Amino acid sequence: MRDMIQQFRRPARHLITSVLALAAGTAAGCSSIDYQKLTTGKLSGSLFVMWVGEGNSSGDGNFLFVPDPRDPLIFHRADRDAPGSAIKPGLMYTDGGSIPKVAQVFKGLSPWGYAPAYMIHDWVFIAHHCIVDGNTEKRFDQVRGVGFKDSAAILGEAIKALIATRQVAPNDVAPGAITAAVGSVVAKNLWDEKGACESLQVSAKDIAAAEAAIPGSTTRAQNLRTFQVPQATVPAVAVKPAKIIARVSFE
Repeated sequence: MRDMIQQFRRPARHLITSVLALAAGTAAGCSSIDYQKLTTGKLSGSLFVMWVGEGNSSGDGNFLFVPDPRDPLIFHRADRDAPGSAIKPGLMYTDGGSIPKVAQVFKGLSPWGYAPAYMIHDWVFIAHHCIVDGNTEKRFDQVRGVGFKDSAAILGEAIKALIATRQVAPNDVAPGAITAAVGSVVAKNLWDEKGACESLQVSAKDIAAAEAAIPGSTTRAQNLRTFQVPQATVPAVAVKPAKIIARVSFE
C-alpha cells in the first residue's frame, strides 16, 4: 500500500489505505466517534470509476473517481446545520488495488466496499489540505469549517447511507472499525499535515483522459455545479479516453 501511495504523489486514497490496517487493532480504542450513535446521511447522484493507466505490482492500475457531469454525487448530512452539510466530491485518484472489489460493491455484492463513502471522506481530506495551504477556490467552500472529528463522522454517516439504500449489505463489524480507524491518531496526523494540496491533484494527462471518456466530466464550462479541477489544466491535445470500469447511482 505504501508503494502505491508514493507512486501517485500522495493521492486521495492515502488516508484510507494507511489507516484501515489499524481498524482491527489499536485504532478502535483511539477514536471518539461512536458509529452506532451517528445519524444516517443521504447520497444522491452518480459517479464513475475510470482506469487511466497501468500501475505497479501492488495494484491493478491507476484509477479515478469521476462525478457524473449531469448528475454529480452529493452527500447530505442529516443535520443540515452541521459542518459539511452538503458535499460534492470532485475528480480524484482511487486505489487501483481495490477496484475489483469496488466494481462488486456497485452491484451490491460486498459489505466491505464502501467506495462512495470513501470518496466523500477523501474529498474532505483533499479540500482540508488545500484550504490549510491557502487555496481559496470555491470548489472547496463546502468543506470549510469541517474539523477532524467531523470528517470521521461524515464517513460513518455515508456508510450508513449505503446500508440504508441497500448498496451494501449490513455488517456488524466493518462500519464501526472503519469509522474508528479514520478517527484514530494516525488519521489525525495525516489531517494535520501541511503542504499536501499540490501533490493531491489529478495530473493534466489523467484529467484529459477522463474528459475524453465523458465530455463535460471535468470542464467547468459544462459542469459548473460540481467541484472540479480548472479547465486550464487540461492539455489541448488528443488523448486516449479513460476506460469506464463502473458506475453507481443513487436516487
